[in-house]
Order: sequence, then structure tokens, then C-alpha cells
Amino acid sequence: MSLPPCKKNQHRIGGATNRIVSENREKKTPAGMNQFGFLPEDRNSKIVKVKKMKHNRLSISLIVVSIWLLVLQGSCLAKTSISAEKYKAGDVVTIEGQIQPGQELYIAISQQKMFKPSDATGKFEKKTLPKKGAKAGFSPDTSIPPLYYMITTDRASFGEDVNKKFGGPSFLFKKGQGLYNTTMSKLKKNFQDVGAKEMMGPIKTEEQWNFFKFGHEDTYGINTIVKEGNKEGKIVIFARSVIGDAQQTGNYWDEGTTINLDRNTGKFTASFASFRHTPPGTTFDVYVNGSKDGSYTIEGNGFWLTKGYRYMNPLIIVLGAILVGTYFSMIGAAGGMLMGAFQALFVQTAGPVGINAANVLRPSNIALTLFSPLGSFYRFAFVEKRVAWPVGLSFGLGIFIGSVWLGGYVTQYLSMKAYKEWLGVLVVIMGIKTLMEMRPAAMNKRQNIKAMTQKFNAAVKEAKKTGKAVKMGSIEPVKTGLTDYRFKFWGEEFRINPLLFAFLGIIVGIASRAFGIGGGFLLVPMMTTIAALPMYVAVPISLIGTCFSSIGSFIGYIINGYLPDMVLAGAIIIGGFAGGMLGSRCQKMFSEKTLKIVLACTLFFLFFRFLKIEYWI
Repeated sequence: MSLPPCKKNQHRIGGATNRIVSENREKKTPAGMNQFGFLPEDRNSKIVKVKKMKHNRLSISLIVVSIWLLVLQGSCLAKTSISAEKYKAGDVVTIEGQIQPGQELYIAISQQKMFKPSDATGKFEKKTLPKKGAKAGFSPDTSIPPLYYMITTDRASFGEDVNKKFGGPSFLFKKGQGLYNTTMSKLKKNFQDVGAKEMMGPIKTEEQWNFFKFGHEDTYGINTIVKEGNKEGKIVIFARSVIGDAQQTGNYWDEGTTINLDRNTGKFTASFASFRHTPPGTTFDVYVNGSKDGSYTIEGNGFWLTKGYRYMNPLIIVLGAILVGTYFSMIGAAGGMLMGAFQALFVQTAGPVGINAANVLRPSNIALTLFSPLGSFYRFAFVEKRVAWPVGLSFGLGIFIGSVWLGGYVTQYLSMKAYKEWLGVLVVIMGIKTLMEMRPAAMNKRQNIKAMTQKFNAAVKEAKKTGKAVKMGSIEPVKTGLTDYRFKFWGEEFRINPLLFAFLGIIVGIASRAFGIGGGFLLVPMMTTIAALPMYVAVPISLIGTCFSSIGSFIGYIINGYLPDMVLAGAIIIGGFAGGMLGSRCQKMFSEKTLKIVLACTLFFLFFRFLKIEYWI
């Protein structure tokens, strides 16, 4: 009868054991040793050693099981859910999960696509960013996420809330000074002082921290890298980075953010409003207390301006350009500045990451100053014949030289901040000069303008009574020369030096290229003060000058690799051309005094806005 397998194996093993024992008995055992080869006194110690080995094995097993349970518990606590995989720009993102009870909450939301200074494509940014990096403590190869948010219950680990003065021109106030008071979130100066650096996700080194701090607190960094700022009124103070619960902090930069954390269980829910102008297709990684726990993608929310880096309906831009173009053609000045203000304040032209906002705003602005005059110039030049050609062409030649060549040297030093401030200085000078021209003493010195103005005002008054249109009159050349050009307008003779205005045009061209404007705000005051020309003659000449300056400036931008946003520029061209046609007809409805008052008011408005004197404008 065969045995079951298990018993059969036992039998075989037992037999083998018996043979071994019998063989050992036949062998001689050394003196003092037992049959197993142990000394009598070693038997107890050997038993102790065996017990210790069993105890150590049991301890190791318990440790392994404990670690496994902790890991399992940690993975369960770290499980995080994001309310959606995709959001539209500006939507509220909600994140829920559980952390270890008693811990602070750190949610790092980081754009997947990183940026480093060496990625910059603009000619001037390639020069500027390494210089600023050498001072701030980061290299051309230091990379950070351009959009990054730390949502936390422990904001103090990353920085502190400090008082901040702002407003007014920076060349009058030292760093930390200004006209108004507010607060801002100031990041810690040194990376080693950051209390929760291991919770920051992709930001791991001191150089990254320095670059992150530069991008969120330096004006050039905000306008070149981050593209999202916290505003007090209309002025950007710093970029949104470390944010907390708005109800607890009351800070303006925390608006739209809520954090609910149960410290006893570790369960949390956090929500924040995504950036309204996040580029479509931008993916963010979500890190909860140092662990990467998911991601989501921002989709488009409107028409995306690729270089303008904003969502904006082109029709709105067209309507804005019509208003600016109408005004520009009536006054012959400030059109480029008004469109610059329209872009900076309303469209908020920002430029793609790595390109300073000013280097997109300026070439886009040129579209208005280049095409808007064309709508009214045909009427001025060929229908009403109000263009003094020798003056306009000499002015235009000088402007072209200044805008293409010399203006390029100035452009590289004008960031968005400097652009606004120096433009503010220029406009207030022109505004004061315009008002001075309206004084009785100034008008008495210009008898020919006074006489012509009286005739024109009388014609306007008569036209209003009869309901007829006013005949503007035309230029009647008297003498043409390089340094002496004379003509009659409304029966009054005027004299001007074309060569002088060619040199003045070079100055205007430099300013035009540097600020991305046509230069009309300089052209008109020059002609009405230096040449003593009436507004009705100065405006058509200024339109020639702005065409030349715009062409020269645009060529200069193309040479340096700065292209406008084509949709933005196209909308400006359409609206500007239509506005130009409308403005040439509206000009005859107003007296010269009224036009000058409107021009002066516009210039002072821009002065207050650009120099941050009235930050709510």
C-alpha cells in the first residue's frame, strides 16, 4: 500500500536521518564533545543566540509591516481630486483631498511649460534678462513656471505682508516711495529662509527662487515673464504668487480664493479664480504638500490675441480705434498716445512670455498712426487742398531718418514702465505749450493767425445759421524755396523754413520710434508755435509727418524682430481708417480754440495716467 505523498516524504526524510545518526555513532567523538559536536557549556549560549535571531526577525517584520501601513495611510491621505480636467480661463478651480491631521496645507499650482531667460526671442530681452539676472541671482538657464500659485494656510513661510508706497513718476521718488499707500505680499529675500521650500513643487533651488522673486516683484519681470499682476486701481503692484483665504486675510490679491481645512482630520477644500488671460491650452500640475497629485488644462475663453496675450473681441478694438482715429484726424495729434493708452489700459496688451509688453504695444500702435491719416489725408490734400507740400515732405524726410536709424538706440532702453513715464513727461510739456498759445498776449503776437481765425469763426457762425457746410479754403503758394516757403490761407500770408523742419523732424522721428507713436503731438505744437501756423494748416502737414514716422518706425521694429499682433493691428487699421474719414469731416464743426482746448485736456489726462498721479484713471 502506497503512502500519501506527504507521509511518504516524511518517511524518506526520517530514514535519511537515522542513517546519519548511526554513521555518527560509529565515528569517534573528540573528548569533551557530545554527539552533536558541541561543548557542553556552549549549548545554553547557542540556544540564546537562536532565540535572539528569532526575536530580531520578528522585530524586522513588525517594522516592515508598520512602514507599509504608514505608506498605505499616507497614500490614502494624499489622494487629491480636482473638480475638472479642463477649465475656461477665469473659471474657479476647486481642489479637495486629505493631508496628515495637524499639518499646514500647501498647494502648489505650477504651469507645466517652464521658461528660462535663454528662451527669450526678442533682441533687447536677450540682452536685458542676463544683466538683470546677474544682479538678482539667476542665470540664463534658470527655469521657472511663468504662472505659479502657492495656495496655503502658512503664507508666513514664504514671505510677509508689508506696506507699499506707489504712484507718481519713479524718477522723482526713490525706491519704496510714492504718493499713495497700500500693502503687498513680499517674498523672502533668501531661499534658505523659506520655511516650506520642499512644498514648492518644481521650484527647488536658490536660483529658481531668485528668478521667481524677480518675475513676481520686478516691473520688468511682470511685463516680460509673468504677465499677471495684482492691481491697486489701475496700477500693478506685484504679481499674484502666494495666496491665502480671502475671508481671513482681507487682502486684495487673495480675492476669489477660499481655503477650508479641518486640522483634526486633515480634510481640505481649496478654490481659486484662474487668471482670466491664461493662454489657451496651458496645463498646470498640482502639488499637495510636496506630492504631485494631478493636473488640469485651461482652455480659451474668447478670441485670443496671440502676441497681445489677451482675450479680446476684435470688434471692440475696431470701435475703440474708430473713436481714437476720429479724434486723431480732427486734432492731428495724440492719436498714437491715445491708442497706446487704449492698449495699455483697456486691451492691456502684454506680449508673449519672454517679450516685454512695450515691444508688442509699440508696433501694434503704429498701425493706427500709419493708416488712420490715410482716411483724412486724401480729403485734406486733394479735395480741400490744405497741404503745404514743401513743409510736409521736408518734415517727413527728417522724421523717416530719425525713426529708422537713431530711434533704435533709444528703444532698447524703454521698458513698459519707462515708456509710460517719459511719454507722460512729453505730453505735459506739449499740453502746457498748447495752453500758452491760447493766451491773449500770444494770440496778439500772431496777427495773421488771429485774423484768419476771426474770418473762419465768422464763417462757422454763418454756416450754423444757414445750415450750410463751411468752406475751409485752400493753400495758395506764393514762394517756394529750401529755406523760404510762403503761402496764403484765408487771405493771410504765412512763411516757414522747410530745412529747419527737416532737422526738427529727426527729433520727432526718434521720439516716434521710441514710443511707438506717430509724433503728431510734437508736430502740431511745433508748427503752431515755431512756424506760427494755424491748426487748419498744421493738422494736414502733421498727417504727412505721422505717415513717414510710422513707416520708418515699423521698418525699425521689423529689423529688430518685433512684429505686431496681426489681429490687433488689423482691427486698429480698420477702425483707424474709418475714424480718419469721419474726423476730417468733423474738424470743420469746431473753432481753433475748441480744438486746442480738447488737445490740451487730452494731453493732461495722459500725463496723470502715465505718471501714475491719479491711479484710478
